[in-house]
Amino acid sequence: MTDLVIRALSASDAHLFDVLPDPLGARETHRRTRFRPDWKRVALRDGEVVARGAWWGGPDDPEPINVNWFDVAEGEEEAGAELLRSAPRQVELEINLPGGWRDDPALSRAAETRFTAARAAGYELLVERFRYRWTPDRGLPDRPGRLTFRAEPDDAVFFDALRRIHSATLDAHALKAIEAGGLDRAAQEELDFFHWCPSPREWWQTAHTPDGELAGIHIPAHNPSGPTIGFIGVVPEHRGHGYAFDLLVECTRLLADQGAEYVGAATDRGNIPMAACFAKVGFPIVSERFNFHPVTGRDA
Repeated sequence: MTDLVIRALSASDAHLFDVLPDPLGARETHRRTRFRPDWKRVALRDGEVVARGAWWGGPDDPEPINVNWFDVAEGEEEAGAELLRSAPRQVELEINLPGGWRDDPALSRAAETRFTAARAAGYELLVERFRYRWTPDRGLPDRPGRLTFRAEPDDAVFFDALRRIHSATLDAHALKAIEAGGLDRAAQEELDFFHWCPSPREWWQTAHTPDGELAGIHIPAHNPSGPTIGFIGVVPEHRGHGYAFDLLVECTRLLADQGAEYVGAATDRGNIPMAACFAKVGFPIVSERFNFHPVTGRDA
């Protein structure tokens, strides 16, 4: 094979990012995503693009948060690996796949090509996630009326609730944060993320049982791509009553009342109780996401 050339793009040659075929439908997935041209990189062989990656962050972020778009031509796994390996920042990698990809040989091959390249670059799979999208035509269940919801301006209340919720969590990202820095780190990362989101702090709510005990929290949010179920959590001592359903209904209704034309959401594939809750409320699975993270020593 001829030598590989890897280069970052600029506004003048950003068009190169669009010449590679898009078998997984990433362009449709990211049609609301805004990428900075200089955070896009391509790998070229004989002047042809054989791999591409787009690093992403919020409008005011000085550094990217993740690799949000990653494509590799079949047979060019090493080119894709070098594209990731040579990047100035080693951050989490997201690979989005359309529903039913496992049953389609072409989609399955395309996915495996990307997985192979990611692993060759030193990335490990952290978690597989279901991605959901609710639209108003699907309707919503009635509020069960079992919990009382109220806004809570004190971050300390949410910090304490997040610590309690994450003490018995199934969420892979939270477990990773706990392993790295304990429950305080996991709770603080959640708070930092929702303060980063461009949505009102006043939307955050606590949920209480009839006798006034804290049952859980829900955080409706807007990320830069649109309205989303930010967080649903029930404290351990009140699990087993199906309260996640109540929280999800309330969270979705708040976003709908704010005029949301759709509501996105996601949960880990292994979080079976939450996946069942999304199905019950009326959130269909629209795609899957594979989250890879750099191995120890390569994190930014």
